[in-house]
Amino acid sequence: MASVVKINVLTVPAEQREVLEKRFASRAGSVENSDGFEWFELLRPLDGTDSYLVYTRWRSEADFEAWMAGSMRGAHKPAEGAAEGGEKPKPAATDSTLWSFEVVQSAGPKPADQG
Repeated sequence: MASVVKINVLTVPAEQREVLEKRFASRAGSVENSDGFEWFELLRPLDGTDSYLVYTRWRSEADFEAWMAGSMRGAHKPAEGAAEGGEKPKPAATDSTLWSFEVVQSAGPKPADQG
């Protein structure tokens, strides 16, 4: 069975970039213990676009869906005391699109010669 990749494309205005990155940093570890989770990366744009990419790789579509239905909801709740007066913090992204892919080929660096 091939792994699946989910890429969440987040439109983030320049003034919200730091907010977004801090929110992701504060959630570090919230997905890593999920069944079927394989990889996570938050990708900051460098080429003038306002789109961040949130890359996750999963053993299967079912594992991703189970995370979405369960622990993802908890990971995306605001932290206790995050906003004054119990108000929910404003989202850092103004738009979000989820792309889905199946891994058909992958490669990593070859090990250096041990000779």
